[in-house]
Amino acid sequence: MTAKTKAIRPPAITIARSEHARLSNLADMLAERDPHAAEQLAAELDRAKVVDDARMAPGIIRMGSVAEFRIDDEPPQTAELVFPKDADISRHRISVLTPVGAALLGLSAGQSIEWAARDGKVRRLSIIAVHAAVPDAAEAS
Repeated sequence: MTAKTKAIRPPAITIARSEHARLSNLADMLAERDPHAAEQLAAELDRAKVVDDARMAPGIIRMGSVAEFRIDDEPPQTAELVFPKDADISRHRISVLTPVGAALLGLSAGQSIEWAARDGKVRRLSIIAVHAAVPDAAEAS
């Protein structure tokens, strides 16, 4: 197999059952308004191993997780994976509907994935560390 025909297989990902259901609904609702984002999220959900919430291993990026990652050879970044309504790049909160957000979903430290950025360029995202989310004060009460 030559380098041109060799397909890079995406890494295995794991998603909690409740998040899988919520994200599937989000992708369905978005299909007409933003088909590219919906397809990208749906593709990640389709290939994911879905497990009961209580059986989710620590260290897997899920909604609300804070991930330290590197894109290509850029300096490391840290961001929280959030639903679109909570996205705020100034607060390092990345929507799961962005290419980076969808790529982060379900990965753990040491894994890497290639994805197509919005400009069509293939990028490589590598996970350095995953931290559990700190609930917002409003969510904690």
